[in-house]
Amino acid sequence: MVLARSLQSASKAVLSQHQRRFFQSTVQNNAKVAVLGAAGGIGQPLSMLCKISPLVDELGCYDVVGTPGVSADLSHIPSKSSITGNLPSASSWPSSENTGLEQALTGADVVVIPAGVPRKPGMTRDDLFNTNASIVRTLVEGCAKYAPNAVLAIISNPVNSTVPIAAEVLKKAGVYDPKKLCGVTTLDVCRANTFLAANQGMDPKDIDVTVIGGHAGITILPLFSQVKGVNISSEDLDAMTVRTQFGGDEVVQAKAGAGSATLSMAYAGWLFTENVLKALRGDTDIVQCAYVESSITDAPYFASPCKFGKDGVEEVLPFGDLTPYEQAWFDKMIPDLKKQITKGEEFVNN
Repeated sequence: MVLARSLQSASKAVLSQHQRRFFQSTVQNNAKVAVLGAAGGIGQPLSMLCKISPLVDELGCYDVVGTPGVSADLSHIPSKSSITGNLPSASSWPSSENTGLEQALTGADVVVIPAGVPRKPGMTRDDLFNTNASIVRTLVEGCAKYAPNAVLAIISNPVNSTVPIAAEVLKKAGVYDPKKLCGVTTLDVCRANTFLAANQGMDPKDIDVTVIGGHAGITILPLFSQVKGVNISSEDLDAMTVRTQFGGDEVVQAKAGAGSATLSMAYAGWLFTENVLKALRGDTDIVQCAYVESSITDAPYFASPCKFGKDGVEEVLPFGDLTPYEQAWFDKMIPDLKKQITKGEEFVNN
């Protein structure tokens, strides 16, 4: 139903170029979104949702394999957005710039980064660090060069560390703006809303749970106490809190090695991106949780409600009072979160 509402009246896409390393269709461009990692398990459905969004006029897809085919496929969807699919430019000597990444990023208003290896059974988000840290560093170096004014939405795990990695890369390039760097924690909110709605017999669209902290295990803290009109037993509260924290493990185990939470993450990434685009175009009162540079706790990066505007994050909002139960989780969370942040910073600086 959401997809149907998002579809606009069909506009003809003209196939102008379809080569082995590049695909492009052409219509009028205004707001541009780039998806880095567009051929992956998250990237493909995320790119599809962006392609049918009425807020996206140009979609730049990039990955190390498969993007021309993904983009050619998506170009047949009758929406107003044009689309390009780019691969890394062929290696050469003397070495040259990665023109594929440049093509995807140039002119982007929002860059969404789901690139990286997926989780497998038994793996934590932190187990992915060694591979995904390098991927994020390389892609953000490209963002600094080709889209320095774009809002960056980091999905690549471990988000608690990859956002600090991105920040340090942007600082080294002299283009860091804390208002334009976000870790996407929207899936934690989606899960909390879903689980609470099922528990209370409510419609999830009528629920908006504030989820604070980070985006890994016990650093995820849903504040169910702040939702008005619900009555939750202590047993259910604990079960929903832990399920929200470890919802990704539930999906990884259910897929039995075949993948991680890709579809729900793509949906959450699309929700986050659309809200950012609405704010950039001038819509007011756009508030959503995001993992950003923050001074509201001792952790230098923290997820909490943020007000978005024309320049990105306008204001990091307080998260309100905690119950004793939530405070106990908060006290457990902060040391782990700080360690994961430091690990990301040291990856770039050491």
